[in-house]
Amino acid sequence: MELYTRLCEVAGAENVLANEPMNRHTTFRIGGPADLFVMPASTEEIREIIGLCRTESVPYYVIGNGSNLLVGDKGYRGVIIQIYKRMNQIQVENEKICAQAGALLSRTASAACEASLTGMEFASGIPGTVGGALRMNAGAYGGEMKQIVESAKVLTTEGEILNLSLEELGLGYRTSVISKNDYVALGAVLSLRQGNRDEIRSRMEELKEKRVEKQPLEYGSAGSTFKRPEGYFAGKLIQDAGLCGYRVGDAQVSEKHCGFVINRGNATAADVLRLMQDVAERVQEKFGVRLEPEVKKIGEF
Repeated sequence: MELYTRLCEVAGAENVLANEPMNRHTTFRIGGPADLFVMPASTEEIREIIGLCRTESVPYYVIGNGSNLLVGDKGYRGVIIQIYKRMNQIQVENEKICAQAGALLSRTASAACEASLTGMEFASGIPGTVGGALRMNAGAYGGEMKQIVESAKVLTTEGEILNLSLEELGLGYRTSVISKNDYVALGAVLSLRQGNRDEIRSRMEELKEKRVEKQPLEYGSAGSTFKRPEGYFAGKLIQDAGLCGYRVGDAQVSEKHCGFVINRGNATAADVLRLMQDVAERVQEKFGVRLEPEVKKIGEF
């Protein structure tokens, strides 16, 4: 109760939720309750919240839109810090976009389009935030964040604010200095190019149609479930292993795109975890390739 009270003092009582079901905050629509769920509105609030957690030795985890996350059925013992709707400002300045970590990639790409800036079309359908995209160097359709990021502002575990250049961010395949050092992404400067607004919008529509055609967007999921093994495609390996449509409870390998595990309605985290383990083992047996999860797992299973 003391931690709850102090978090309310920092972020405002309306922005601190106790025993908050995490299925409300993940695109998988799965997850038990977090002890405390906090929605900060500034860098200073984030720093204070993390400082309180560290002082009290309470675990914490930072999320955005929850689009690459599987939370255990028993929930999360500690504090979930959501950087999302209260830190989502986007500013366009010439050929640069300054976006806070909580801004959705889709909104940021739309702002780029309205300003006739090209280079971000690939990200227009990715369901995550700028902060999450920085952390894992999100990409799609041949584009990735490292192609457009100029710099990023981060918070270290010691509470220091750093401005990191593209080189210092160390963006690689689904990794970065942010994830390796457990920094918190606060925002980014994106460097784009002048383009034709109609052509940019047309390209975004084209990619949207591809997603609708090839991805199971009508179901809860966390996007691509496994990382791409070098020299292979995870979805193709899963399909060739005969696992298209494979189910554990209400968790299923999508028949539309085998790289996706979907929640057909009432899947539990245990269902998803069991399915992922079964898929990885079958692919290993059949092809000698070990699939690594792209989805992050937190909480108690």
